[in-house]
Amino acid sequence: MFARHFIDSLDFARQGLEFRGEAAVSELPRLRDVLAAPEGQVSFVLRGVPQGRNGKALLELTLTGSCQLRCQRCLQALPYSINTASLLMPVAEGELEGAPEGGELEEDEGIDTIPASAHMDVLDLVEEEIVLGLPLAPRHEFGACEAANESALREERSPFAVLRGLKKD
Repeated sequence: MFARHFIDSLDFARQGLEFRGEAAVSELPRLRDVLAAPEGQVSFVLRGVPQGRNGKALLELTLTGSCQLRCQRCLQALPYSINTASLLMPVAEGELEGAPEGGELEEDEGIDTIPASAHMDVLDLVEEEIVLGLPLAPRHEFGACEAANESALREERSPFAVLRGLKKD
């Protein structure tokens, strides 16, 4: 079991602090349903950026690692590489509600806003970013999937395949 680390997101970003860590993907509960096997690990670096775009403090989260997703064709293990970098702007609750339409908190391309928290769980943030980056329906490359290959073999051996061939002539 990996230790949970908590930060004050606004203070962390404003001070330009940095936190590095690793977590087994099997320890991240929201990933368990999409994993074919519990193997895999993710390394992360969370950095505070005191003066990001528009002068706002940001969090930069970099993730690298791998896991075994479940192929949606054959339901077998599919190696998946995790390699993402995200810019996140922690915003106090009052700032989100009080911002005028198109006003000061206008969304910047490539920066996601997150609710600021005095007790933010770093592993929850890591897990959220991994989940958001996963493919909707992971599948093996064309021709590499066992189920697709077996289906093609069954199709070739089918008596109806012979009739289909006669129909084309």
